[in-house]
Amino acid sequence: MLAVRHLSKTVTAPDGSRLEILRDIELRIERGASCAIVGSSGSGKTTLLGLLAGLDLPSAGEVVLAGQSLQSMDEEARAALRRRLVGFVFQSFHLLPALTAEENVMLPLELEGIPGARERARQALQDVGLADRLRHYPSHLSGGEQQRVAIARAFVHGPELLFADEPTGNLDGRTGHSIVELLFRLNRERATTLVLVTHDPALAALCTQQVEVHEGRLLDQAARPRQVRA
Repeated sequence: MLAVRHLSKTVTAPDGSRLEILRDIELRIERGASCAIVGSSGSGKTTLLGLLAGLDLPSAGEVVLAGQSLQSMDEEARAALRRRLVGFVFQSFHLLPALTAEENVMLPLELEGIPGARERARQALQDVGLADRLRHYPSHLSGGEQQRVAIARAFVHGPELLFADEPTGNLDGRTGHSIVELLFRLNRERATTLVLVTHDPALAALCTQQVEVHEGRLLDQAARPRQVRA
């Protein structure tokens, strides 16, 4: 699903010096797998996630998503590819406050002109246990409920790949546990490739693959069997 070849990212610091964030990253993630990107703050893992999703371009190297090289596309083509194949779940939810839960989930479908947006949004919210929250605004939802709406929005168009950046970072332990269960259930039932950034070793251990970013390099790219919760 994703192939990364000799990926590097360098930026210019305020003093004019060159700062190397990522160096010569090699990574392969199979279709339907779950991959955790771990590492300390400032290690480059969120930068790597942005490059994998085509939200940013590398200084060198290549990202191939579903057989298509992101570097060979312009921004419009990359955005079209993301709308078609990719879903995002962020730590801060990114729901639109003036829209209801139902309307937030409908939005990506309506932007693409996909028919039956309301029915599909309602089904997606039912799948995440929020059938009774359709007309609630984000301010009237708990943090866990807002994250469930964000997950429903990410999955509503049937993406082949889901990126999640610290998806439980703003949630308490119990709520975070339910969000993790939901993400992996959708990954399993829909064969959606899951790539997540996390500081939580217990969450990372649930993935079929773990990679650690340390000072801009990958330390461990070994695939491992998923651990099952008791």
